[in-house]
Amino acid sequence: MVTTQQKTLRLTFATTLGSTFTLTLPSPRADLTAAEAEAAMELIIAKNMFFTTGGELIGKKDIKITDSTTTDLYDPPQY
Repeated sequence: MVTTQQKTLRLTFATTLGSTFTLTLPSPRADLTAAEAEAAMELIIAKNMFFTTGGELIGKKDIKITDSTTTDLYDPPQY
């Protein structure tokens, strides 16, 4: 049995067509601040770095750091 733990940073944006776009980044810095994450989002919006099926990114909707633990309960036999 193997247990792994992973943190991810989720940046959620509003788009021109009224939908949302989420950018998920693995292993954020432990000392990442909300201000730094907001500044990164503002830069992404200002530079128009992504164009999605929902249109261009126009605003910040949410910032989250998620922490997940996965426990692998089964390892199939190797033949």
